[in-house]
Amino acid sequence: MNELLDNYFENETKKQIKAAIPLMTHVEKSIAQFFINNETKGNFALKEVASLLYTSEATLSRFAKKCGYKGYRELIFSYERDLDQEKENGDQEKDVDLFTKVVRSSYQNLLNDSFSILDREKIRNFTAKLNCSMHVKVFGIGNSGFAAREFQLRFMRIGLDVEAVTDSQIMQMTAALANNDTCIIGISLSGKTKVVIDALKNAKSRGVYTVLFTSERGIDFSAACDEVIYVASLENLDTGSKVSPQFPILVVFDVIYTYYFANDFYFKEQKLRATLSAISDERGKSGENISE
Repeated sequence: MNELLDNYFENETKKQIKAAIPLMTHVEKSIAQFFINNETKGNFALKEVASLLYTSEATLSRFAKKCGYKGYRELIFSYERDLDQEKENGDQEKDVDLFTKVVRSSYQNLLNDSFSILDREKIRNFTAKLNCSMHVKVFGIGNSGFAAREFQLRFMRIGLDVEAVTDSQIMQMTAALANNDTCIIGISLSGKTKVVIDALKNAKSRGVYTVLFTSERGIDFSAACDEVIYVASLENLDTGSKVSPQFPILVVFDVIYTYYFANDFYFKEQKLRATLSAISDERGKSGENISE
């Protein structure tokens, strides 16, 4: 269904360039990104583009052929024609039903993938660590920071001593001061959020139990964490351009919360009742409708 959205917007030349990317050199990939990201017509003369991209005319010609065109001139003819079509599509009123289907499909795919890759044993191990940890810190930046705060709000209500840390400097200080009665959770969909990964490495080197939630499977995180829990993802999900980047993380958090709550249910239910009562009392004092 996401392909339907791409087809609705994107011109054929850009799709042909994208399809050839796996066959390209590093320089050719940078040229591809220039044409894919561009949205306006300009001076695409061979010499002009070669100068703009600090590359050679011969490289541009090879790039065009790798994309399936006879030469650079044919590529630009097709590209400019499709830019006009792309602009025309952009000026048209969009079909709400189409976007409803696209978003629904994206969430359904993420939900299916979330449960298909869920590692039950890792969930059990992680939940056991939560049960015996005196303190829990959750590191996240940007969208991952929102997920960290959601983790704090939910688990604090059932008695866990948990804090979301979304400031990079405080993150580093927290990691440096943590000890082995603390569990530190890192969230990074891309697995490349340097401040989060560095903080996890620092904490792990001090004997702290560390866990990373990520969708990146191509990186060795053994130096940064004791456990990696993988979450589902879509292409460019971390940009939030189609659906909420927090969704697959929150799905896994829901599973962990439910399992964690079920263990020692009586104690945690009492904590939940106490915290909800405190919230209700506070809302009553401020005049809020506590039934909301």
